[in-house]
Amino acid sequence: MTSEPTAHALIARHRPTLDQALEAIRTRAYWSPHPEHPKAYGENGSLDAAAGKAAFDALLGTRLDLGQPGTDGWVGGEVSPYGIELGVEYPHTDADVLLPAMKAGQRAWRDAGAEIRAMVCLEILKRVSDRTHEFAHAVQHTSGQAFMMAFQAGGPHAQDRGLEAVAYAYAEQIRTPDTAEWTKPQGKRDPLVLGKRFTPVPRGISLMIGCNTFPTWNGYPGLFASLATGNAVLVKPHPRAVLPLALTVQVARQVLGETGFDPNLVALAVERPGEGIAKSLATRPEIRIVDYTGSTAFGDWLEANARQAQVYTEKAGVNTVLVDSTANYRGMLSNLAFSLSLYSGQMCTTPQNLLIPRDGIRTDQGPRTFDEVVADLARAVDGLLGDDARANALLGAIVNPDVKARVEAAAGLGEVALASREIVNPEFPDAVVRTPVVVKLDGAKPDDEAAYMSECFGPVAFAVAVDSTADAVELLRRTVRDKGAMTVGAYTDDPEVEQAVQEVCFEEAAQLSLNLVGGVYVNQTAAFSDFHGSGGNPAANAALCDGAFVANRFRVIEVRREV
Repeated sequence: MTSEPTAHALIARHRPTLDQALEAIRTRAYWSPHPEHPKAYGENGSLDAAAGKAAFDALLGTRLDLGQPGTDGWVGGEVSPYGIELGVEYPHTDADVLLPAMKAGQRAWRDAGAEIRAMVCLEILKRVSDRTHEFAHAVQHTSGQAFMMAFQAGGPHAQDRGLEAVAYAYAEQIRTPDTAEWTKPQGKRDPLVLGKRFTPVPRGISLMIGCNTFPTWNGYPGLFASLATGNAVLVKPHPRAVLPLALTVQVARQVLGETGFDPNLVALAVERPGEGIAKSLATRPEIRIVDYTGSTAFGDWLEANARQAQVYTEKAGVNTVLVDSTANYRGMLSNLAFSLSLYSGQMCTTPQNLLIPRDGIRTDQGPRTFDEVVADLARAVDGLLGDDARANALLGAIVNPDVKARVEAAAGLGEVALASREIVNPEFPDAVVRTPVVVKLDGAKPDDEAAYMSECFGPVAFAVAVDSTADAVELLRRTVRDKGAMTVGAYTDDPEVEQAVQEVCFEEAAQLSLNLVGGVYVNQTAAFSDFHGSGGNPAANAALCDGAFVANRFRVIEVRREV
């Protein structure tokens, strides 16, 4: 248990931030305590750009000893998508030793209460934030994101999502009061009086299975939601993206130890090549919560087989944009071009299918046929990525050979409206960088349907010709219902079409963006305001972040006695 001075210091330091986060999730207005600009760092203990790069460089070729129980060897082998061998070794742990050690600290963590747990979590996030520059390089060289995206998405945006989860966790835990006096009148007899105490009790050990593309952004919500609700957390990173989450575990263990709690409440599980420990860990009786981001196949397996655990999954979907009409044609094309290009389409929110009536659309620049719309979009992408330096800053690197293979295969699926091209990154000549490919398909052809109704993860977009906007609406419905979608976009100046698309998204539970033509893109979501996923279609069974994401990570246990 924390000592009183430590508890008071944590509350004084972090309670205002928690209160602001609680207000932000209530109002859904813009707010973030974590600066997005790299130049904002370098004061009050935070690392500036040079110090952060030096800290990352110092990690290369070292052994990251976390002091975990049951360490029985060391695992390494990460290679950056930019061609750098990281050379960092991590502890390989015997789960039979580690899991009992993790469980041992849960009683004191549970008894600390929701507020102290939240304050400790915010201290962890603050120390991670101070090292944002260092973490940015770790994210860049495991995910392939370009540096600025790794800095923002892997740094402040990920930290925001972690804080958001803490806020929801705290709000759900204090929904029930700590104590109550229950008095029931009995007429002429003395009333019945009971004293009642209500305690949020954790489910047990939580397993967070990390992803390759967004290790911190997708990992922090589950990690902090479980930790804030009293559960120990075992972090199992993707084998190609260990470093950002290993550093996070290191920081969490330091903070827990300094505040009087067992550092083993947070631990790291790294696998040897081909070991595949996610399945064996996820089905152990000690694991009571699983958070997972990744393929549909493994997400479905977890939901079917980790029956002893509460499983939260974000899987794959077929994200769709319906194009009916627009009052800002140039803005629409520019917005779509950026959305298709950002991080080489390697975001779970990137649009894949563009549904366009074959007879064309209405625009502020006059009618445009299907072929003209697709050709204009191709030119917009070319214009955006025509300068190689700017292209490298937007595209980053292809994260693995499977994505590269899909880009190359997509050209054989239909008429190519925009061919993917290779770009050389002068700073990292071994990086694989590819621009998006845009392929025309016919929504009425079964062979084409097999292509566009499957997720093609990476910089691949399908322009799908449909007979009418009404057909596009029904194809959208079927896509979300059968395949799932993390995002839906639509462009229309017709109120009836807007209402029809909105109704599909209500009925099939998909998050909708309408007529985006400026600096906000369909594949971006803001913590405290936007919901990432809905939990209501096959793409994900949970939303980041809402009450449902945290409330079932604990149970309220009542103790009552006569007064």
